[in-house]
Amino acid sequence: MRVLLDTDVLLDVALKRNKFLLASQEVLRWAEGEPGQASVAWHTLSNIAYLTVSHREFIRQLLKFVEVADVGTKEARQAVDLPMSDFEDALQAAAALAFGASFVVTRNVDDYRKSPVPAISPPDFLARLNKSQ
Repeated sequence: MRVLLDTDVLLDVALKRNKFLLASQEVLRWAEGEPGQASVAWHTLSNIAYLTVSHREFIRQLLKFVEVADVGTKEARQAVDLPMSDFEDALQAAAALAFGASFVVTRNVDDYRKSPVPAISPPDFLARLNKSQ
């Protein structure tokens, strides 16, 4: 199953956000065990760099098992036309489409109601994985 990891899931781990840390860590462990099945949007990396102190090492480790969705002008134009109110989320959705993701793994599921790629929370994603095993 291919997924796009939203910035909030990665920040939960990078910033050790206690309330969300365990589920987000488990999602990253899954991604590490399934190289090439998880992706991030290009701009997610700059968001992480902007919001964290030790960003380079976190990003370096992340890129060992997570792909960066191959996006460009076409996907940016697509994001502009998506019926989503938050443009950053629309960029994530367009990156998910480009990657062929089944889901966007995010804590902001409601923000993706109009996304062409359905959103799933980290706990729900993990539950789905457990059912399929």
